[in-house]
Amino acid sequence: MMFPPGSKAPGLYQIGRWIIHPLKLLDECHQRYGDVFTLSAPRGEKFVIVGDPDLIKQVLTSDPATLLAGQGNATLLEPMLGKFSLLTLDGADHLRQRRLLLPAFHGERMKAYSTVMAETTESSLERWPMHQPFALHSMMQEITLDVILRTVFGVSSSGDLRGRLLALLEVATNPWLLFPGLLGLSPLSIPWLKIAKLKAAVDESIYGIIASRRHKPTGGADVLSMMLDARDEQGAPMSDVEVRDELVTLLLAGHETTATALAWTFDRLLAHPQVLAKLRASLLTGGAGREEYLDCVIRESLRVRPIVPLVGRVAVKPYQLGQWMLPAGTRIAPSIYLAGHRAAAYPNPRSFDPDRWIGVKPDPYTWLPFGGGTRRCIGMAFAQAEMRLVLQSVVLRTRMRLADGPAAVVRRGITLAPANGTRVILEERTRHATAA
Repeated sequence: MMFPPGSKAPGLYQIGRWIIHPLKLLDECHQRYGDVFTLSAPRGEKFVIVGDPDLIKQVLTSDPATLLAGQGNATLLEPMLGKFSLLTLDGADHLRQRRLLLPAFHGERMKAYSTVMAETTESSLERWPMHQPFALHSMMQEITLDVILRTVFGVSSSGDLRGRLLALLEVATNPWLLFPGLLGLSPLSIPWLKIAKLKAAVDESIYGIIASRRHKPTGGADVLSMMLDARDEQGAPMSDVEVRDELVTLLLAGHETTATALAWTFDRLLAHPQVLAKLRASLLTGGAGREEYLDCVIRESLRVRPIVPLVGRVAVKPYQLGQWMLPAGTRIAPSIYLAGHRAAAYPNPRSFDPDRWIGVKPDPYTWLPFGGGTRRCIGMAFAQAEMRLVLQSVVLRTRMRLADGPAAVVRRGITLAPANGTRVILEERTRHATAA
């Protein structure tokens, strides 16, 4: 048994750097050790980081009974999401939940969601302040939270739920509170207790909504209605706990990540006015191909500014990865960031160049912002549709500029966000799309 090369520094130091400067750490280790290297945690756990596309393909297409994704996520996510979350389940349980949830993100339901996304964006735009700096990230969070509440929970007036969710989300974006397991802290430590208290308040609201909807179904197109109607192959419904865990999963996975992706995309567009002008012109042309360049912009933004830097697996038995035979218990992490910054796949990888995507389909093992294999994000189509609608509306109806220049990267929980929140100044807002 052996591990790829890696730093000999104490595990606490390595994980501290991972929490504070994850991309800098990945770049340094990649430059020093190559496409596959090892990071260590305080209690001796080993994390094997993979940047080679061929090995990423091997990991993502390996037998899911050998490399467990749910167990790989559980340390960080189960305290928030619960043990029945799609992100923390493995095997037959994961497949059952995925089959129950998939219909919510296809067909006519997506059309209904798109209407909500467009309405929510237009409403938010009218409240943005003029001629003064504000954080665009906060506005994107407002939009994506409202969209989640309406499309997933089926509520427009959320009572206590919205405030309780915001309090929990604030904790979820504090990396020092989100990573107590990696730091070796016990479940009775202050970070865990704080999370537990806020989660209990959110759960009270969510279980109240579930009980109300079971008692009086609305027959709506929202995800909660679909979950309550869903039956597995044995005809069994989802339990209240399962419904709760998937609702919170969709909230946390679909709110902060999409808001951050949008904030980064505007940061990149406003820092590259020639790209913004080309995007605006393409959106104004009309016709079937009007969204082609918009999709190029979205792909390039997600490549150059990935929202999460890696995905995780845990080997349940010895696993051969390239030249290394890894022992059972090893955490293996294909790096979304390193794969997307390979010069061989993306010349000048740090440059923001949407033109590179014209007529090109993403390679699933160098462009994987939504993960890959059987664990690819179930909400991928939802997130991309929301990004298209928000970008289109804002680009065509506003003229903005960056207030502080391009943003640096900062960790917000598991996500990598603009450090300044993408502060902008709104100089013009129109009622309709304009070319000027």
